[in-house]
Amino acid sequence: MKKKAFITGITGQDGSYLAELLLEKGYEVHGIVRRNSTLFRSRIDHIHKADELDNNGIYLHYGDLSDGTNISRLLHQIRPDEVYNLGAQSHVRISFDTPVYTADVDALGTLRLLEALRSLDYPVRFYQASSSEMYGKVLEVPQKETTPFYPRSPYACAKAYAHFQTVNYRESYGMFACCGILFNHESPRRGENFVTKKITKAVAEIKVGKRTELFLGNLDSKRDWGYAKEYVEAMWLMLQQETPDDYVIATGETHTVKEFVEETFSLAGLDWKDYVKFDKKYTRPAEVDLLVGDYTKAKKELGWEPQVRFKDLVKIMLDADMQE
Repeated sequence: MKKKAFITGITGQDGSYLAELLLEKGYEVHGIVRRNSTLFRSRIDHIHKADELDNNGIYLHYGDLSDGTNISRLLHQIRPDEVYNLGAQSHVRISFDTPVYTADVDALGTLRLLEALRSLDYPVRFYQASSSEMYGKVLEVPQKETTPFYPRSPYACAKAYAHFQTVNYRESYGMFACCGILFNHESPRRGENFVTKKITKAVAEIKVGKRTELFLGNLDSKRDWGYAKEYVEAMWLMLQQETPDDYVIATGETHTVKEFVEETFSLAGLDWKDYVKFDKKYTRPAEVDLLVGDYTKAKKELGWEPQVRFKDLVKIMLDADMQE
């Protein structure tokens, strides 16, 4: 009998790659999508054929993490074996503009999901998408599972709440619940308001003469950037273990935004200084200066480690934008 998976955030970058992976492994995949006036499902159009009878093994349901009643109803109806909570207001800078909404979806949304899972009459394996942003003003370099959190944005605070609730439900109710503390992970499917995609898309457009400038904020922020397609495999691996636990997923390398800019423009044969301008509207009220993860535990216990490194990732993203 096919395993069933339930994914929140299935139309996002991570959700689309995870859905692909699970379909390859023979799962029946269910995901929730928000009701919008226009359909935004481009990341999963190639695997979800709405006009076909079986939808290629992937089924979409209307829902939202702000609506716990509907989430509970869907879980009782679908009866999944695994639940992956990837749905979120995931943009750090925007969370300063929409802090209450961010907390409602990212923090309380996770709690609603955990409560719904607790009401089921059978055990489900649960994955919570935690974030390296929880480390914020870092207290240790590199950051690992035992490093204390120091969140510096409404997004990070909401994610820290969701993380600790997941741990609490695991320890209080014996639920198989794991947190993946994922450091920055990018791909050609990254949203266009995230800095990496913003850079690669702009360079592609500059190269073909569609634009002449790129406005950015803090170029000195250091991040640990990996490839999203590899990171979703780590999510799946966590739910295949004998006991639930939390894992840092990272590359162990850190690079500045400036380095990302330089590498992208260099690949296109351009000098970044001719095109990049500073705009303070892209800075955060509280900055996170340095993130770099230690994935030793994931390598030892899950057998996972990153294959795509920084320069390869930049090339993958730029090539996709040039092609588009």
